[in-house]
Amino acid sequence: MAFDPNVILNWHFPDIEHAYTEKDTILYALGLGCGAEADHVDDLKFVYEKGLQALPMMGVVLAYPGNWLESKESTADYSKVLHGEQYLTLHRPLPPSGTLVGVSRIVDLLDKGKDKGAVLYVERKLVDKASGEPVATMIAAVMLRGDGGFGGKPGPQPPPHKLPETAPEKSLDLKTYPNSALIYRLSGDRNPLHADPKAAAAGGFKTPILHGLCTYGVAGRAIIKACCGGDPARLRSLQVRFSSPVFPGETIRTEMWPDGEIISFRARVVERDVVVLNNGLAMVSA
Repeated sequence: MAFDPNVILNWHFPDIEHAYTEKDTILYALGLGCGAEADHVDDLKFVYEKGLQALPMMGVVLAYPGNWLESKESTADYSKVLHGEQYLTLHRPLPPSGTLVGVSRIVDLLDKGKDKGAVLYVERKLVDKASGEPVATMIAAVMLRGDGGFGGKPGPQPPPHKLPETAPEKSLDLKTYPNSALIYRLSGDRNPLHADPKAAAAGGFKTPILHGLCTYGVAGRAIIKACCGGDPARLRSLQVRFSSPVFPGETIRTEMWPDGEIISFRARVVERDVVVLNNGLAMVSA
């Protein structure tokens, strides 16, 4: 079926009600490696029900509308879909349990040409069901590498955040583990690319890869540790570009340039010296 941009632009997302528990909050944190190292005592508040706090990055897995682009009705070439960027803004701290309503919509579809594909922007807002108050807003930039050249507008496209040219002022290494993707996928993303060696090989990878949003969450952990005094409520927003995959078991080094409430950052895999998240920008409260 040929790609139909009008189908994408007019896609209707039903509102999704998501009731999550403290167990879900703990499982998400375990997927990011919290509690795996004995000396990371500050992680206990993310994996123990007494005084439990939710990591704000968990918003990306709540009330998720699923892999709708995978359906034939979308007309997109799902085999060439990649997650390009992720934006998250917190309007208030994420509670460790509750019921949220996810409201999603298509924001924009840009045609970068037949050889470069298309860029799709999808917004999701999380609203507290009981109070109706906003909790978080997310925008995902999705690369439709096989669907460009349909005659659409090429822009404007938000420019990437420019990192300082100086050496990072802070860095923090956090390990991932051979089973990290197997744990993280239990928070919602069951793509076999992250579990099945045959699926990974079909995608051109030697082994299953870590979820990009897991790498994103690990970088968020590093920023909370290094720039927020360990307080997750101080993280107000987090945006990145995904630049390369991580293999479970590798070490993610988050490099940071703090400037007041603005934290520029990137993340690289230590073992291969490859940048895996780039053009990162976090906003934190004082």
